[in-house]
Amino acid sequence: MRLVFAGTPEVAVPALDALIASDRHEVVAVVTRPDAPAGRGRRLVASPVAERAEEAGIEALKPAKPRDEDFLARLREIAPDCCPVVAYGALLPKAALDIPAHGWVNLHFSLLPAWRGAAPVQHAVLAGDEVTGASTFQIEEGLDSGPVFGVITEQVRPTDTSGDLLTRLALAGAGLLAATMDGIEDGTLQPVPQPGEGITLAPKLEVEDAKVDWTAPALRVDRVVRGCAPAPGAWTLFRGERLKLMSVGLVADRTDLAPGELAVTKKAVYVGTGSHAVELLWVQPQGKKPMRGADWARGVRIGDAERLGD
Repeated sequence: MRLVFAGTPEVAVPALDALIASDRHEVVAVVTRPDAPAGRGRRLVASPVAERAEEAGIEALKPAKPRDEDFLARLREIAPDCCPVVAYGALLPKAALDIPAHGWVNLHFSLLPAWRGAAPVQHAVLAGDEVTGASTFQIEEGLDSGPVFGVITEQVRPTDTSGDLLTRLALAGAGLLAATMDGIEDGTLQPVPQPGEGITLAPKLEVEDAKVDWTAPALRVDRVVRGCAPAPGAWTLFRGERLKLMSVGLVADRTDLAPGELAVTKKAVYVGTGSHAVELLWVQPQGKKPMRGADWARGVRIGDAERLGD
């Protein structure tokens, strides 16, 4: 099939690579978000998908909005058979959905209908899911509600951050998306409607969602830290300034600390929660590089009555 691949961030590149490498299909163009300012100089930078397309000599379409008539006209000229999608980042209008003969097929990083939305991996970690996965489905006008072509499963490990899990899903999902294209092309794969039960939503996490509540149980604190890593990044307040929490360890045998209360030893710093304590393994103070929790505690010289949180 002639494919137009739609995607934007680094997590979409493995799937693009798998389709470029396929001997059954041709990626004739990519659709990606426009170049965006980045870095201290705020210069315009192309998306990872656009950069990979340029390396491969593939045309990159960068509409400000996918309903722009110039973009739709060019897509009609290209006349793709199918448009595979991974984390494109914009809603597709019906005018675009109707152009390819086999529609648009999305690789979504959850076991649909669980975790429909922009942040499925983060919400799976936050919820304490032990198993998640990826699904390929036919895009329709509803939110991740289209019929499913195929799924893979992936175990959520006890120490997984969202970044860890997403990296594995991106690699495994690339093979799933390529196999889905093969099945559509040869007619052996038909999508199955999603069940009406088990629907959960995974909206984008905002900075306020990543604020740690020290009255919550330690397991919840750990999930927030892992689920918000690397973005938007779990945080708390210390002396009125934000302290980013990059990694914590569960300390089940220490229950003597009140929520937010700090205890410092020569080699570790502990914080009380609604259940047992956690150890601050890695933190990042405002304007500084990440550091071990014990090093941070020595540097700021924590007093007896000091605590984390409001």
